[in-house]
Formats: sequence, structure tokens, C-alpha cells
Amino acid sequence: MTTLTISELRADISQAVKSSKKAPVTILKHGETVAYLLHPSLYEEMMNALEELEDIAAYDKAKARKEDSVLWSEARKDLGLA
Repeated sequence: MTTLTISELRADISQAVKSSKKAPVTILKHGETVAYLLHPSLYEEMMNALEELEDIAAYDKAKARKEDSVLWSEARKDLGLA
């Protein structure tokens, strides 16, 4: 991962954007992380992974309740989608 100070970012923002295609770029101010520069494709990958993890957690929570479940095919019929 590339790490740049705000001054370095200002000096060559186009290179920072190019670097962000491969991995997030950490932006520092007075030695502390203040921001990350992400390429849109990396952001989308992260958001998709997060959604997948949220879906898995919701499934696990639903299974832990041990309530009666309805098959998707039956639910579609009930909703008039089949």
C-alpha cells in the first residue's frame, strides 16, 4: 500500500490516482492517517464483499432463531411472482 503525506499528494495527485488502481493509498497529515484514496473498482469490490458478509450474518442469525421457514419457490407463488 502506498502512503503519502498531504504535501506529497498535492505535488503529484495524478500518480496517487494511478497508484490507487492497485491498492488503497493512505494519506497522512502530521504522521496520522486522515484519508484513503480508493479506485472505484476497489471500492466496489469492498462494498460487494461487505454486502456478502452482511447477507451471511443475516442468514446465520435467521438460522439461529430456528423458526419455521418457507421455501423461496413457495414464497414466490404466494407473492404471485411464479
